[in-house]
Amino acid sequence: MKMKKNTVKLMGRACSITALLLFAVGPLLAQRTERAVTTWRPLHYDIDIAFDDQITEFKSARAQIIVEVLAASLTKIDFDFGEMPIDSVVVSGEPARTERTAETLNVVLPHAATRGQKLDVTITYHGHPKDGMVFAKDRDGNQSATGDNWPNRVHYWIPSLDHPSAKASVSFTVSAPQRYEVIANGKFVTLTGNAATSHWKFDEPKPIPPYCMIITVNQGAIINSPDKSVTNLMFNVPQHDRDYAPKGFSPAAPALTYFSQVVAPYPYEKLALIVGATRFGGMENSSAIVFTSTLFDQKGSVSAPLGNANDNSSRFGIPQRIESVVAHEIAHQWFGDSVTESTWADLWLSEGFATYFAGLFVQKHDGEDAFRAYMNDAAQRYFTFEKQASFPIHDTETKDLMGMLNPNNYEKGAWVLHMLRMRLGDEAFFKGLRDYYNAHKEANATTEDLRTALEKSSGKDLKQFFARWIYGAGHPRYELQWGSMERRAATSVWLKLNQLQSGEAFLDPVPVEFVVNGKVEKTTIYPTAKSTTKMIRLTGNPTSVKIDPQGTLLKEVVSSQTANAKPRLFISRTCDTN
Repeated sequence: MKMKKNTVKLMGRACSITALLLFAVGPLLAQRTERAVTTWRPLHYDIDIAFDDQITEFKSARAQIIVEVLAASLTKIDFDFGEMPIDSVVVSGEPARTERTAETLNVVLPHAATRGQKLDVTITYHGHPKDGMVFAKDRDGNQSATGDNWPNRVHYWIPSLDHPSAKASVSFTVSAPQRYEVIANGKFVTLTGNAATSHWKFDEPKPIPPYCMIITVNQGAIINSPDKSVTNLMFNVPQHDRDYAPKGFSPAAPALTYFSQVVAPYPYEKLALIVGATRFGGMENSSAIVFTSTLFDQKGSVSAPLGNANDNSSRFGIPQRIESVVAHEIAHQWFGDSVTESTWADLWLSEGFATYFAGLFVQKHDGEDAFRAYMNDAAQRYFTFEKQASFPIHDTETKDLMGMLNPNNYEKGAWVLHMLRMRLGDEAFFKGLRDYYNAHKEANATTEDLRTALEKSSGKDLKQFFARWIYGAGHPRYELQWGSMERRAATSVWLKLNQLQSGEAFLDPVPVEFVVNGKVEKTTIYPTAKSTTKMIRLTGNPTSVKIDPQGTLLKEVVSSQTANAKPRLFISRTCDTN
């Protein structure tokens, strides 16, 4: 998902600046408690919702949930559910008693169930959800309804186990006035009804995370893309945007093709790109992505790594921010939707992947310079964030989940993948990602699952890398000192690489380039501590030195001062990653 610009929100350990995401500001001491799949799990949701004529509430709703019992003995099912009035609850044909709080619905089973047993729980209800379903006017001034669930807001309109590890298949039947269009997850099945009311049915047979289960009801235009080489691609936009939509969404078909080639075949039956109501810049709902209503505005409200985001893409002729966010949300169909994070601490497996794969799409279609600008911008966003707070990507403490939408999980996560690619090489890196995807598609994965896959594909031990970059905080801040002793045929040069960041040393190999008599000579420093010294031989006295000029590391190169003429001191006042 992408966050909107200029969002100001304080939330426990998180605040924001005018950038892509919300930023964390201070440590919490207590571990976050997460919902867990322990005593039962949902297998399938069959949801039937009838809207009122004004599209302001559910006239009626029915959730039929197939549940598998995991505990040795189960006497009640603790659904997450909001405050909508309940009309009835039936378990496998028998009425059931319920207990309610503001956020839960405990269904007391008529008979104790045992491990492996499958139960059919049907809950009927009605009313206006206080969250999760956005009722709003679209750009044409028409009323609409759009599911908007991240991170755990689907339970306000669907009784559920509202955690990304509780994946399940889902089908929707939606009844709305005849003038409305309806889109939901999965394959379109049927459209029935009469002159007043239409009944739409969709079915998604693959398990998806609950935050991706959505419907949209609006009077917008449905535009079928002529490019169906990968899947049934369509656009649902307000009439205001119908002329621009095919151009604005022009990166979509190439992104589907590219990611299908690099990772695996597209995992779903269709892809609908919807301009509607969401609190985010884009929300990656499985096969039904929703973008902010201002996506196609001249300046827009979505900020994304890509240098000057309002410059036009050289390939598609649209603002780079649109290209980036479209590619980002489509990448989520593989990473986030099909392979879903097991815990919120593993969120970077979704957001870091989508951010980096959007960059890879830019690299393929806009070239190396655009990709370098994208990654440099991502680094700057992370550096700005890290000056306010420093904590690991694998964050087990932030309690308000909106605070997880920060540059640790997005931009730093993308840089972790880039560094792994640079270290392992394209062949081993992408093979590892494909193996990881194929092992965990339609399921959940952890950070350790990714590490295992990459170690297997590369034959390298990555425990220290993951320990420092994922489970540790910060990034290296390098200072390079060097001194030379001039010789006739060659020059002996000593190098001292200091790491000025707080915390432990980063042990990543550091490329260094010298310019000697107008030619480049290279070496690599292998740090063993926060200060590492190395002696090398060059063909002459160097006139300049650069640390990691190809941008293989997420780092800052900081300036320093010395009173001595020799040894000489290399100084850089840039915080670029080059």
